[in-house]
Amino acid sequence: MFGSRGGAAEWIVAGLGNPGQKYANTRHNLGFLTVDLLAEKKGIKLNKVKFKSAFNFMELGGARCLVMKPQTFMNLSGEAVREAAQFYKVPPERTLIIYDDVSLPVGKLRVRPTGSAGGHNGIKNIIAHLGTQDFPRIKIGAGAPPEAEGMIDWVIGVPSQGEKKVLLEAFQRAADAAEAVIQYGCTKAMNDFN
Repeated sequence: MFGSRGGAAEWIVAGLGNPGQKYANTRHNLGFLTVDLLAEKKGIKLNKVKFKSAFNFMELGGARCLVMKPQTFMNLSGEAVREAAQFYKVPPERTLIIYDDVSLPVGKLRVRPTGSAGGHNGIKNIIAHLGTQDFPRIKIGAGAPPEAEGMIDWVIGVPSQGEKKVLLEAFQRAADAAEAVIQYGCTKAMNDFN
């Protein structure tokens, strides 16, 4: 349907997380959980393997998108994103990254056209591999750890029942925000979802 190479990808949408059952429903996997929802809404499974990722193609916001879950572990996410971007010649401004952010309250969304890593190692690695921080992103609030809990334990911890309820709605809104970024651009998506 899309040509022999699976056709060109106009956009890359990467949800960040850590592979494996141990991390499946942790705070650090909010990006994975969002792209899983996007795929589910489209009736597509992210079951192709290439670019160090689980991925598939789907139409989002009127564009043909490669939707991926890097399987490199969070800190090396840039390897997977760069491989796919180079293969399909997708520029950074059409490489949308969805990930958790501990500086935002649980479930709060923040759409941005660019920005620093803000201490997020997955984003730090993507910036290093793409050679720019000018790529759109959707951050999903994971909440800050309580004083008694360290950052690593917090991000690889499982949200409480109350947080899960809020996050399920956030994944839905983040999926809608991803389509809005692709279809209408970051400015409109920021106005509608931030």
